[in-house]
Formats: sequence, structure tokens, C-alpha cells
Amino acid sequence: MDEESPSPEPKAKPSQIPSWVSLGFVLGALFVMALPRRSEPETVEAPTPVPELKAVTPLRVSTIEAVFSDWGRFAQWNGATTQVGLWNPETKSYSDFFEVIRMGDSTYFRSIPALTSPVAKLDLPLECPLEFIEGPRTDTVDTELRKDMGAISKSIRETFGPTELPKTAPAN
Repeated sequence: MDEESPSPEPKAKPSQIPSWVSLGFVLGALFVMALPRRSEPETVEAPTPVPELKAVTPLRVSTIEAVFSDWGRFAQWNGATTQVGLWNPETKSYSDFFEVIRMGDSTYFRSIPALTSPVAKLDLPLECPLEFIEGPRTDTVDTELRKDMGAISKSIRETFGPTELPKTAPAN
């Protein structure tokens, strides 16, 4: 009875390859289903409209030339340039802006989108169709800057003492 009986062979495990293939197939199908659908035709958004630029018509140029020849004496010049706002009866505001450039006896006008300096507080007649920018304010700014620079220089001289250039040996 001590016969040895052959032990039953262990059953072979089933291959796992079909399960991985099935899993890959299922994941691929889910991925395809998650993609956006192209059932609707693609709509192209209209480009955002560019703000309409005011064209400088010959009528506006001749208007600013005529108005400035009458009222330009109130302009405050910054060198050879100034800026003015022209009253526009359609918008009922100063909405046409120009840069004025003097060259000798000639005056040139260039349309600009807005004034770049503050409007001057002038006692103009009520019927004046122009508004003018402030002129340069160098008197107060320069005076304050010079005072500050003088105080800084004085403080440096007091702190570090007088400065002298190094003396070089005379050449023989």
C-alpha cells in the first residue's frame, strides 16, 4: 500500500491575455465615446468689431483751421506743439481732438484720439469752440527739484566731507 500513486497534475491556469485584451477594448471604447461629437457644423465666431475710427475729412480739417485762426491766441504752447479739443455739435461735447504744430509761419493739424494733458482752466468766452491743454509747468517743478538736489548735495558734503582729486606725481 505504499504504492505511490501518481499525484494528479495541477490544472493549468487559464491565460490572462484575453482579459487584458478585453480591458483594453473596453477602455478604448469608453475613450472614443468621451470624444466631442461633430454632429453640429462648427460655428465660426464673428471677429470682434474694431472701434470705428473717425476719419479726418477735409471739412473737419478746414473747420479746425478756421476755428484755431480765430481762437488760437488762447493756446498754451509746449515748445512748438499744443493740443486742442474742438466742440462737436453732433455729440454736444469736445470730442474732436487735434495736435497743433507750429513751424515758422505755418500751423499744422493732426487728429488724435484724445488729449494727453489736462485741460487748462482758462477764463474763455462762453462761445469759444475750443478747449486747450495746460502749458508746461516747469517753474514750480524745476524750483522744487533744484531745492531737493541742493539739500541732497549739502547732506552728502556734510556727511563725507569735502572731496579732493588725488594728486599725481609731477612728471620729470
